[in-house]
Amino acid sequence: MNETAWIEAALSSARPQAVSALLRYFRDLDLAEEAYQEACLRALKTWPKNGPPRNPAAWLIFVGRNAGVDAVRRTKKLTPLPDEEKLSDLGDAEVDAADRVDNANYRDDILRLLFICCHPDLPATQQIALALRIVSGLSVRQIARAFLVSEAAMEQRITRAKARIAKAGVPFETPGPVERAERLAAVASMVYLVFNEGYSAEAAEVQSRAPLCEEAIRLGRLLLRLFSTEPELMGLVALILLQHARADARFDIDGNAILLEDQDRGLWKQPLISEGLALIDKAIRHRRSGPYQIQAAIAALHARAERAEETDWQQIELLYRGLEAFQPSPVVTLNRAVAVSKTAGPQAALDLIEPLAERLSGYFYFFGVKGNLLMQLGRSEEARVAFDRAIALANTAAEAAHIRMHLDRLKADAGRPAVVRKP
Repeated sequence: MNETAWIEAALSSARPQAVSALLRYFRDLDLAEEAYQEACLRALKTWPKNGPPRNPAAWLIFVGRNAGVDAVRRTKKLTPLPDEEKLSDLGDAEVDAADRVDNANYRDDILRLLFICCHPDLPATQQIALALRIVSGLSVRQIARAFLVSEAAMEQRITRAKARIAKAGVPFETPGPVERAERLAAVASMVYLVFNEGYSAEAAEVQSRAPLCEEAIRLGRLLLRLFSTEPELMGLVALILLQHARADARFDIDGNAILLEDQDRGLWKQPLISEGLALIDKAIRHRRSGPYQIQAAIAALHARAERAEETDWQQIELLYRGLEAFQPSPVVTLNRAVAVSKTAGPQAALDLIEPLAERLSGYFYFFGVKGNLLMQLGRSEEARVAFDRAIALANTAAEAAHIRMHLDRLKADAGRPAVVRKP
């Protein structure tokens, strides 16, 4: 790992804890962010020379607090600051700060920040966007991509959310039990979006983006400790555990994506799978179904199959029907069509997705699935058109490479008799 990479990884990992503690100290979202950014700039100057601090989060909190106080004093024209040398000469002070920053002092800071960002005075989209920006430090571009909106629109959304919190005088304290329960759905959505931002990384980004997945899992477990009898939270944590368990098998040595059915299941992390399976089994016993539980149950069926051929696609298709009832969506129907292709054949699946064409006209996976189904039916020219459209809509190089593999296969099969593949 090069010099910049290890610093960026340390800053990314420490961000939620540092920003949360600075918010508790200053009680101002913008000031907390600015103080953290100033601390990061100081880290980029000093860490390469002095080496990483023992506790990066404590170091950033200590330096960020000084920077924030500096900014407040300048703004309010209060007493002058001490000399820069005295302010920035951390020496053993940073080590002492690390010793003083007991986990008990800020162990709930991140959770407090989550609930502030997900305050009911904010629309749901602003709640999640603000939490992604403030808590996890995702760029406006990354958040905009998750919401399928422009960067300018997302920037405005986040700015409005900050202004609304400031105007409403939202208390910077952990909400009580009633308020927490009301905001739980928004917080859970934010945690899952954070996980997806890390999980959707390309092969070259997996190592640097893995902390996002790990942070989402940590936050999910923290929520589950607060709401230990909430089955949807059990489902959420089970889902991200079961998905993260497959991380090492998702790409080949060249960085190409490997489909679930082709993955080496020996690379799946069994401890995460065991934890996820135990959680979804516990959630189901509550008999209060929900979207996260259903998605986790689907992931569990994949995890329980020792070989791809043993996957219970019929049960998966039924679960997707249940998910459609909770969250009617063309994307959910598209996923159900994949299961239908395994149980009823490619034509039945193609018939299911054709009505989705207009609503998913800009969706990469729609054309990838459609091309694959057409290829199975031996309709090579139509498959080629669908795959070309998929490449044009690809979000990553790995997605485009996977589609090109299908196109190469069609080219190799050109001139040969069409063969309809049976599910």
